[in-house]
Amino acid sequence: MKAARFYDKKDIRIEDIPEPTVEPGTVGIDVAWCGICGTDLHEFMEGPIFIPPCGHPHPISGESAPITMGHEFSGVVYEVGEGVDDIEVGQHVVVEPYIIADDVPTGEGDDYHLSENMNFIGLGGRGGGLSEKIAVKRRWVHPISEDIPLDQAALIEPLAVGYHAFVRSGAKEGDVALVGGGGPIGLMLSSVLKAKGLTVILTELSAARKDKARESGVADHVLDPTEVDLKEEVMKITNDRGVDVAFECSSVNQVLDSLVELTKPAGVVVIVSIWSHPAKISVHSVVMKELDVRGTIGYVNNHKDTIELVEKGLVNLEPFITQRIKLDELISEGFDTLINNNESAVKIIVNPNL
Repeated sequence: MKAARFYDKKDIRIEDIPEPTVEPGTVGIDVAWCGICGTDLHEFMEGPIFIPPCGHPHPISGESAPITMGHEFSGVVYEVGEGVDDIEVGQHVVVEPYIIADDVPTGEGDDYHLSENMNFIGLGGRGGGLSEKIAVKRRWVHPISEDIPLDQAALIEPLAVGYHAFVRSGAKEGDVALVGGGGPIGLMLSSVLKAKGLTVILTELSAARKDKARESGVADHVLDPTEVDLKEEVMKITNDRGVDVAFECSSVNQVLDSLVELTKPAGVVVIVSIWSHPAKISVHSVVMKELDVRGTIGYVNNHKDTIELVEKGLVNLEPFITQRIKLDELISEGFDTLINNNESAVKIIVNPNL
């Protein structure tokens, strides 16, 4: 079968590899669509990061580069392993793509996403969604309604990132949220916030992403700091209170500074993006306003609730898909576009079977 294999920085190859074996306790999935994540781009440009370098196997998966990539994917079950009796061949599914040690509990209230040596399918080994087929442990496979198109279902994984950030924030219906950055995660997080009854203010510079935020209806106010006085506009919207909660989704220090400034006293600032460089923050402002500054990573038992939002029609993922490509076009039409012309794209998805 065809698969996209990461060898080293700027070295991803489309190769033929053996099909996976569906072992006891696993589910064989025909991959339908797989999204290209910002993490994949960082691996390509700067890696290996999450991907274990050649000769240095991951302590849980036992694998190192070359690694099959892709962790945002949907598909159809083609085989179930021995002991799997609650999933059937033909079911549509998405995957919560964790690599977690077998002795780590993953029930409600368990912070398995913070466990030692945590990694992701499609980065740390165990196959990936940028291949025709994959076998995944039953624990990480989530059935979905066939009413959700499989191309849109590939976006449930990044939507779950946004859902977990919402949970981490403690925000509630009626709050006003400020989202700094209108990339894929910022837009999908905004869609969760709207579905949960918040008023959403989104800041963004890119014309294409501002248009996408308006067209998709995920933000009540779309502000460009180069065009308006951000503080003046936010204070006007909030009656001079400041926002209840703010989400940093850009890895840009100026954005973080503005969120700290515009969050009300005793409010919450959530850092969603993964920073590859040190950041500065006004500790004086954090102290004097008694702000809570919180990090968030991945998701933890959030997929069920995230899927429910889509199944109930509270979140529409279709507007966020800006391009569909074949696996052979991964670099030329996918990575190159997102690296060199990222303002024109939100989510590019790949069909490994084309």
